[in-house]
Amino acid sequence: MKLQVYESQVNLKTYQMQKLNELLVFIKGFNEFYKEKLKSIHLPILSLKDVSRLPFTTKSELAEDQTLYPPYGRNHSYPEGSYIRYHQTSGTTGRPLKVLDTTASWNWWSDCWVEVLKSAGVTNNDRAYLAFSFGPFIGFWAAHEAVQKLGSIAIPGGSMSSAERLNSMLQNRATVLLCTPSYALHLAEVAEQIGLNIKDSTIEKIIAAGEPGGSVPSTRSQIERLWGAKLYDHVGMTEMGAYGYSCQEQNGLHVNETQFIVEVINPDSLEHVGPGERGELVLTNLGRFGYPMIRYRTGDAVVYKPEACACGNPFLLLPGGMLGRTDDMVVIRGVNIYPSSLEAIIREFDSIKEFRILYYTEQEMNQVKIQIEGPDAVVPLLAQLLRKRIGLRIDVERVEDNSLARFTMKARRVIDKRTDGVSV
Repeated sequence: MKLQVYESQVNLKTYQMQKLNELLVFIKGFNEFYKEKLKSIHLPILSLKDVSRLPFTTKSELAEDQTLYPPYGRNHSYPEGSYIRYHQTSGTTGRPLKVLDTTASWNWWSDCWVEVLKSAGVTNNDRAYLAFSFGPFIGFWAAHEAVQKLGSIAIPGGSMSSAERLNSMLQNRATVLLCTPSYALHLAEVAEQIGLNIKDSTIEKIIAAGEPGGSVPSTRSQIERLWGAKLYDHVGMTEMGAYGYSCQEQNGLHVNETQFIVEVINPDSLEHVGPGERGELVLTNLGRFGYPMIRYRTGDAVVYKPEACACGNPFLLLPGGMLGRTDDMVVIRGVNIYPSSLEAIIREFDSIKEFRILYYTEQEMNQVKIQIEGPDAVVPLLAQLLRKRIGLRIDVERVEDNSLARFTMKARRVIDKRTDGVSV
């Protein structure tokens, strides 16, 4: 990866502290939300150890702030007339947050996305098809801006059926597809149903986002086999920015450390964890002055590797990408269960078209069941593999084809019917 001038001349940690202090000076003066949170903090911040003195930011306090100061809350540093973009979180883990961006902050967002495209090898000779519905969820909005900024052709696929999108990308000879991993699989299923040959199409690269599946080897290999294209993962958050992307090695996600400070903490002790230890990802964005985020607890479970990646990118690598949510673990008969771990096993069976995970209570004990669309013969094979890998007997139930939901954006395949649980 070719480093920009300031990155090659200045030590990365020094550069991060400079950008962080610029941001902190600004928000202590102009951002009402952080002015209150940071009132006891003395500047400058000189090291990552000093960063630990800054308070965490959580989604729940942002949501509460928007309730107390409707509709947008106080974490907007400029007068409302300075903002030009409205976004809304998906609401997967609670009440949606409303987020505004200024022209400068939105330009920063798209610059971060340009790095995602470059890491996947996208150039101005590509035609990028964006297969998603354009709405308040930020989705691939910034990707659309970045594709144009890179000089590529951006082909939007909003307000179309899956069949129409497939025909559009083939007719326009798109070379890059941008969508969620679930939707890439669903598009392949639809293509088979209507007799379209996507494996020999012009699609060479798929950039996935919105779900952990892009970094799950079994999910990635299934998508690549169906499309005859290489899959790259990307991760970002409406409230944070586009902070991570995979590389040619496809061995995890790099965090764009020129624009984000990354920490991995134990969610219980709140102390930093060591390399290879599972922890919660904490991020600080450095260039979004209109909507800053200081030490934001993302709720995403990751591990980190300090060694340089073989691709040459010097930025911190998160092997395996997003490993799940720190709050999505369920204990079943003494075994820790993560939905992402179950998906990694299920996706090893190409014949399974769709699946759903059910948590429920039976005789006062928590249980888990997997429902699949696939042939009868795969049921005992999947059950056997789950028991071998997870160390737990998990019921597998075949359901009628096309009876399970399909998703164009973030998939919601977990249904929690435990007596102390809720649907997620």
